[in-house]
Amino acid sequence: MDIEKAEEYVFDKLDESLSDTLFYHGPHHTIDVSNAVLQIAIAEGIHDTETLHILQTAAFYHDLGFISTYQGHEEESCRLAKISLPDFEYSDEQIEKICGLIMATKIPQNPTNHLERIIADADLDYLGREDFWTISRSLYEELHAREMVTDIDSWNKIQISFLENHQYWTETAKQWRNPAKLKRIEELRKIIE
Repeated sequence: MDIEKAEEYVFDKLDESLSDTLFYHGPHHTIDVSNAVLQIAIAEGIHDTETLHILQTAAFYHDLGFISTYQGHEEESCRLAKISLPDFEYSDEQIEKICGLIMATKIPQNPTNHLERIIADADLDYLGREDFWTISRSLYEELHAREMVTDIDSWNKIQISFLENHQYWTETAKQWRNPAKLKRIEELRKIIE
């Protein structure tokens, strides 16, 4: 696996083809998820280089489909992975794992194994971090630009519902992120009142 070439391919595509109204789903989000996936994986006891590379490759590719579609971008991300990853010396078996990991980020999340739980948690890591408000605002702006949310009050109600129904899947993310996520719910409730 030539992970450096795969990473370069993804970021070149994101830089040249992503809509400038993807305020949340930009290259910065891909970097954030690829960092979070490694941190969570290592904390979860995964140290095998191939497995870490598969996780990180999936993080690089998980939102690549946004270059051509908003709805169903995960399926498009898998399609692009299947087309490009053989050029970077990934086996069919590795690509299938990567596609499973990409699909585990689809909302509502339904990860079926340990690696899928890790990337699902990495994708929504920000829900339990101190930079929640900045990132949340960028998602609001992205959805508002697509007329998928009308105003900040309705957005805050959506966020409360999402946070209350969301769960972290790994013990690591539960310990690291649940306390701050619960604080965000309380803060959002106060804003709505």
